[in-house]
Amino acid sequence: MSKDFIVCIYLLFQAQEVHKKLREWLSKQVSDKVASETRIVYGGSVTAANCVELSKEPDIDGFLVGGASLKPEFVQIVNAQK
Repeated sequence: MSKDFIVCIYLLFQAQEVHKKLREWLSKQVSDKVASETRIVYGGSVTAANCVELSKEPDIDGFLVGGASLKPEFVQIVNAQK
């Protein structure tokens, strides 16, 4: 099965808004099923300080963690979804 990716550049405070717009676009252009089943991950600067708030947003389904994965705080990021 082929996987397609869409990359968007935006600021942290815009994350939920952008993810919501992407999900709405998927719903209109493809289907409600695809929109609800597509996992949209935040790939910006994810830290222990912002991950809990980001994980509460309804259209942010996870994180693409970079440098923070090499730090002890990574455990807090992993547990943010709980």
